[in-house]
Amino acid sequence: MTVTLGSGDHRYRVVENWPKLPEGWNLTDVAAVAVDSKDRIYAFNRGAHPMVVFDRGGNVLRTWGEGVFNRAHGLHIDADDNLYCTDDGDHTVRKCSPDGKVLLTIGIPDKPSPYMSGEPFHRCTHTALSPKGEIYVSDGYGNACVHKFTPDGKLMKTWGEPGSDPGQFNIVHNIVTDADGWVYVADRENHRVQVFDGNGKYETQWNNLHRPCALCACGGAKNPTFIVGELGPGMPVNLNVPNLGPRLTIVDAKGQRIARLGGETGAGLEVGKFLAPHGVALDSKGDIYVGEVGVTNWKVSFPDIPMPPIVRCLQKLERVT
Repeated sequence: MTVTLGSGDHRYRVVENWPKLPEGWNLTDVAAVAVDSKDRIYAFNRGAHPMVVFDRGGNVLRTWGEGVFNRAHGLHIDADDNLYCTDDGDHTVRKCSPDGKVLLTIGIPDKPSPYMSGEPFHRCTHTALSPKGEIYVSDGYGNACVHKFTPDGKLMKTWGEPGSDPGQFNIVHNIVTDADGWVYVADRENHRVQVFDGNGKYETQWNNLHRPCALCACGGAKNPTFIVGELGPGMPVNLNVPNLGPRLTIVDAKGQRIARLGGETGAGLEVGKFLAPHGVALDSKGDIYVGEVGVTNWKVSFPDIPMPPIVRCLQKLERVT
């Protein structure tokens, strides 16, 4: 039975068992995904092979990053197919070539800045690039700010502090930019996405989101849209409340909802459900790839159910035309 999510012009067929892994392999917590100019899909995960590269059919092309990364968290790809890999386990951002050569490292491996100091980095989470190639880093779990770096990794400025007012953050979890240079930040535990200009000036915020975790800018420069991966409930008191996710929500450039995919009946391993959408990317056909941290999130979503030996961590949603 084919399961289709979404509505109107935003309908997607769930491709069951899309990743075709070699025997004995298993993905563990695909924290982020990216798609390059040749429609190769990069799954940045917390398993034995940190970067697994697939073709559109789900076949493994290669792996890399073994012995380099501590804990995968964020992944961004630039116009030259270089990948910015954010490792919140060793507090660094590494710019890598498509075959895994490290071209630039920002941060000192295994040396976090003081907790909530505002200095880079303490469990940084994600990156984005300005139209000029400047690097924005969301930071993160042990900080509450965004840093802006030159393309070669020199710190330009920092903004943000803990709190819930405009320009403040409560787990700054993800970050994207658009063609005009606006900066969009997933302020996860404040249940919003905040929008800034390229220098960190607060402009507006998008509400009516539940623990926004993943962010993906798409739709092109003239008509930008965004896919927001929302986590489900994180507290026992609302764990079984319906219609809170986990889910994907598609919004326009003003944050108005266009479509919503899943999330009506909570987390699950069933086809059409999500566990913990943590990373989202699109290919040239408009198909969506969703990385999930289901292993990490299992005890949150299912505190009384033993975790199965294999937890789905990567899904493909094929656009219905």
